[in-house]
Amino acid sequence: MFVLGITGPIGSGKSTVSDILRQKGLLVLDADELSREVTASEGAAIDEIEQVFGTKAILGDRSLNRRYMSNVVFKDKKLLDMLSAIVHKHVLEYMHKRIEEERKIKTKCVVLDVPIPVNNGFIDHCDQIWVVTCDDSVRLTRLIERGMSKDDAMRRIEIQMSNDEYAALGDYEIDNSGTIDELNQKVEELIKSQLHERGIRV
Repeated sequence: MFVLGITGPIGSGKSTVSDILRQKGLLVLDADELSREVTASEGAAIDEIEQVFGTKAILGDRSLNRRYMSNVVFKDKKLLDMLSAIVHKHVLEYMHKRIEEERKIKTKCVVLDVPIPVNNGFIDHCDQIWVVTCDDSVRLTRLIERGMSKDDAMRRIEIQMSNDEYAALGDYEIDNSGTIDELNQKVEELIKSQLHERGIRV
């Protein structure tokens, strides 16, 4: 089974690339979706987050207080890394289990959509990684269009790894600073050169 990792910084279009692959019939395990599950009411990561960050981090329904935690961690990279480590541990446990299940039924390809390609985790599961990058000015515009304030969007961009740092972790880089049609063409080219060559037809 071929495990393909898709990653990139916030606002780069990583999820759009994953959606293109999902629409072509590939199984996509989305780390962001799984992160929301493990931090939902009585989620697997809740108790540990409360132990580390205190009761203010948890709402009355035993779900993550996202507004409070966003204000805390996006001002301090050390705290962001601590929160990420807790959440990622539980997300990785699920991903590992699901990958092994798909391997047993001889699924040809699984896509991991991961925002932070950490070692001893996401990277180790992947046979190949595609990194989606984008000019910071375009990323900023996209995040503001999603409803973020300019200051919040800039803070999130600045606290993450740079495009170059992401690109260094991947096998192929997809620059998504242009149009959706240009992105589709770049993804199609990689599908033909990397997936079709491995007998993975989508």
